[in-house]
Amino acid sequence: MNSCVLAGRLCADPELRTLDTGTEVCQFTLACDRRFKDAQGQKQTDFIYCKAWGKTAVFVTTYFHKGDGLTLGGRIETRRYEDKNGDTRTAFEVVAENVEFPLGKKDDNRSAAPAAHTGAPTVVPDDDELPF
Repeated sequence: MNSCVLAGRLCADPELRTLDTGTEVCQFTLACDRRFKDAQGQKQTDFIYCKAWGKTAVFVTTYFHKGDGLTLGGRIETRRYEDKNGDTRTAFEVVAENVEFPLGKKDDNRSAAPAAHTGAPTVVPDDDELPF
């Protein structure tokens, strides 16, 4: 099974492109802190390359910006390519299939945003219905 869950902050605004086929794709980098500090007591962070397709890509670029927290579920993909020196390299990317706002402080500018995008229709709850 190829499945992963990530929570982190966007390093930059996601970039949305539309392919010749009309399909949208966005790419973004997620900074994810590790649970434990290193031997010197320093926090460690991984910078993970991610992409999303279709309606999920539009959702990400509409509601998330540099520095925003983001939680996603997806899968890891690998691809091979040649670098400028002709060496074969392998790239690892996470394909975001489910994207959500992280739990925590409510951001007023997101009150009209859906809570998550899973590729299925989303329901936007009324503020009075939220448990927080």
